[in-house]
Amino acid sequence: MVTLADVARHAGVSASTVSYVLSGKRSISASTRERVNRSIEELGYRPHAGARALASSRSDIIALMVPLRTDIYVPVMLQIAMAVTTTARAHGYDVLLLTGEEGPDAVRRVEGSAVADAMIVMDVELDDERLPLLREAQRPAVLIGLPSDTTGVSCVDLDFEAAGALCVEHLAGLGHRQIAFVGEAPGVYERRTGFAERTLAGLRAACDAHGLRLLHRPCGIGWSAVDATLGRILEERPGTTAFVVQNEAATDPLLALLRQRRLAVPEDVSVVAVCPDQVAERASVPLTSVAVPAQEMGRRAVEQVVAVLDGREAAGTVLLPPELTVRASSGPAPR
Repeated sequence: MVTLADVARHAGVSASTVSYVLSGKRSISASTRERVNRSIEELGYRPHAGARALASSRSDIIALMVPLRTDIYVPVMLQIAMAVTTTARAHGYDVLLLTGEEGPDAVRRVEGSAVADAMIVMDVELDDERLPLLREAQRPAVLIGLPSDTTGVSCVDLDFEAAGALCVEHLAGLGHRQIAFVGEAPGVYERRTGFAERTLAGLRAACDAHGLRLLHRPCGIGWSAVDATLGRILEERPGTTAFVVQNEAATDPLLALLRQRRLAVPEDVSVVAVCPDQVAERASVPLTSVAVPAQEMGRRAVEQVVAVLDGREAAGTVLLPPELTVRASSGPAPR
């Protein structure tokens, strides 16, 4: 195994000079730094993480807080987590994944130790109880999600309010007047999770602006839950001609249950989803959808954190504009 002393001999400098190049604690001439870095690359030297952390007071680790709850669509969360991990690695950072539902305790644990240099926080609620601690933390933090008050925090998210409005505008343009919104599981709204609440707000505002009727029903996980939700919608609003779905696990059951009720998509009813493109494209009827850009959200969050760690100013809030792709599931309202 290549050691620091090997690098020093190869570069013709002292071991302490190599250490200073690695830690950045002292000013080293550009020519010497270049020579040392060339030796590191040629020899394949990898400094010991623990020793590097002690020398520089940096761990080169980013803590990613991603509570894996039973009422959320885990594949999307993992897509974001993977994007965070690969982007962090490209910037020279490793990722510590914290998946428990610990709330403020997880923030306290990271802030009170040298385990990570920064935090990326997911599953953000409108009135998230982690926010006061994050605002006071010494370590930089970025939220993937948008709370109701963004003062003192950096955020990256899809503009879910605009996404909801975009779904309504598409359906209104096709002549639909009664829209049902099949939403996330009830617990997601009980926690006032930001992305779900903001999508609903966008739908409501756009329906009001276009003079449309909107019926929102949360939907649990599983075939029977989707069946019950659809039955309730059709009983309460038999004139419904369009569905907006923000619940990835409900899309395939919903399409199958509509077929069972002899409702053809899109001839009898249209379906528009807010979901990743993979979900929309692989549905039994390819879904018109607003994409959830999981990889872009993860990448942007890391870039915000790294900017702060490098002493650069990061943007406060980055909202990614929604894009709607028309596929086979939406068409003109039936006459």
